[in-house]
Parts: sequence; C-alpha cells; structure tokens
Amino acid sequence: MATYDWVFNSLGLRSWCDGDGSGSGGPMSMADLLNQTGGGAPDPSLWDTPFPSMDALNDACDAFPQSRQVTLGLERGFLDIKDALSYVLDPITQPLSWALEWALWMFQSTPWWIMIPLLGILVLAISRSWKLVAFVVLAFCAMAFIDYYVYAMQTLAVIFVCATLCVLLGVPIGILMSRSDPFERTMIPVLDMLQTLPPFVYLIPLIFLFSVTEPKLYGIAIILYAIVPVVRLTNLGIRLVDKEVIEAADAFGMTDRQKLFGVQIPLALPNIMAGVNQTIMMSLAMVVIASLVSAPGLGVLVLRGIRNLELGVGLISGLGIVLLAVILDRSTKAALARVNAAQKS
Repeated sequence: MATYDWVFNSLGLRSWCDGDGSGSGGPMSMADLLNQTGGGAPDPSLWDTPFPSMDALNDACDAFPQSRQVTLGLERGFLDIKDALSYVLDPITQPLSWALEWALWMFQSTPWWIMIPLLGILVLAISRSWKLVAFVVLAFCAMAFIDYYVYAMQTLAVIFVCATLCVLLGVPIGILMSRSDPFERTMIPVLDMLQTLPPFVYLIPLIFLFSVTEPKLYGIAIILYAIVPVVRLTNLGIRLVDKEVIEAADAFGMTDRQKLFGVQIPLALPNIMAGVNQTIMMSLAMVVIASLVSAPGLGVLVLRGIRNLELGVGLISGLGIVLLAVILDRSTKAALARVNAAQKS
C-alpha cells in the first residue's frame, strides 16, 4: 500500500483513482504482487513519512497528476503562444539585431591603428587622465599582440550597443518611477525578479522565441540582465533631491518639465552615473554567459577553454575580460568623479 491510500479511500475517490475498477489496466508490478500476497514492505514509520507531494499522492492514486505534468503544461502553454509572441516581438526587436551587426562590423573593420587611438582619445575626454589612457592603449596593444584583439573588439561592440540601450530605456523608466508611486510599486517586483533570476534562465525562453543565429537573442538577454541598476539608481537619485530645492523651483514658477531637466536630473546625475557604471559591468558579465547562445567575443574563448580543457586559452581570455572590466570601470568612475567635482564647485 502507498502511504496516502487512506486519503483517497476516506474521501470515497478510490473508484476515480482506479478508473474502471481494474486499476491502470496494465500488468501488475512486482510491488503490487508482493502487497497482494502480504510480502510487501512494511508501512513507513512516522519519521520516514513523505510529504504529500504530487508524486507521493500519485503513488496512491494513478489518476492524480504528477509534478512533471505541471512543467509539461507550462512548456506546452509557452509553445502554444510562441508563434504569436514571435510574430509580435520579431519586428520590435529586429532593430537590435541591426544595431549589433552594425557595431560588430564597425569595431572589427576599423583598423587597429585607428581604433586604439580613438579609444584613447575617448577615455581622455571622459577621464582627463593620461595614466588611464596609457593603460587603455597598452591593454589593447597587449591583446592585439597575442591575437585576441578581434575578440576584444567584438565584446566591446556588444557592450557598447547593449549598455547604450540600457541607459536609453532605463533612465526614462527610472524617471517615471520617481514621479509615480503606483508605477514604482508595479515595477519594483519586476526589477526584483530580473535581478534575482539566474543569468542562464534569461536564455531559456529566448532560445524558443528567436533563432540562435540572430544577434537579438543574446542582446535581449544582456539588456534584461543589465538594465536593473540604472533604473533603480535613477529613481533613487531623483527621489533623493532635497525637498527644499524643489520648493525653491516651485517658488520660481518652474514647470514640471523645467524642474526635471533643470533641477532634478542634474542633482541626481551622480546616482545615475553610478547606475550606468553598474549596468556596464553587468553587461560585461552577461556577455560571457551569452556566448553559450552565439554571442561573439572573449566569452567564446572562455567557453572553448572549458569545453576543450584548454587552460591557457581560458586564463588568457579571462584576463582579457578583466582588462576590459577595469577599463570600463575606471572610465565611468572617472566621469562620475568629474560630475561630483563639478557639482561641488
């Protein structure tokens, strides 16, 4: 006998469990034969009593669904709406594929003797630090020397597109959250879910919706994973603006638009820049994981090192990712320091 036979017997559901009264209709198992002859295993003690889960109840009643049917139902439901979702999402997300393809082409086709000085000039404009510029130039020259330059450019191109889109989408969402308490209460659970889901989980539904050869597959995964910090910190920064400053703006007769762009966003800029920094770092982390679904760059080499047990390839490509992370982190932090210094002066 199964542990929970008494539940269905006491409820008068034994006939429902047995169907037509003959059980499952198939050949009896050895356990059933032993139970009929009295040679079965003794009933479990209270200590060993299993939780009344779906599978445990199914052992007592064949008509009761198993837990696998829950996951199968979810899978079938998703597959039923997959075509409709793809029909709606394909045209909306296609520009992301075009942007990624264009960025990859531009970063890879530009000669190194143009791209590396351009990156140095950009870092100098952001940070005003010649030491950081020298570090950037030496880092890219080192990666080019060991023939990892193309992979580094691919990673940089993907981060450039995805981080830019995160900022363009995340800052307005954060502003809306700061101006509407109901919208903030709606978005917080969504952001919590995006922040706590394991990175690999982002890839599962996207693989069903889009082809692995489409750049938007990994682009959407990176954006969903990395957009949370810039949304949260934009909302927080605007809400932390002093009430007295807002009251002074009201006294001067500023409209809501003027207060937003003339007072709130400038004062919240340090928090927004901190969110941008974290978004860039999370984009870089997700690029490596997205290499599982054809994302180009240094993550491909990390994956190759794992699959083929090539220790050197994995370590060197990992070091390249660390160099990119340091460059991006120091550049954005230098920009944040300049913003803070400008506000204090």
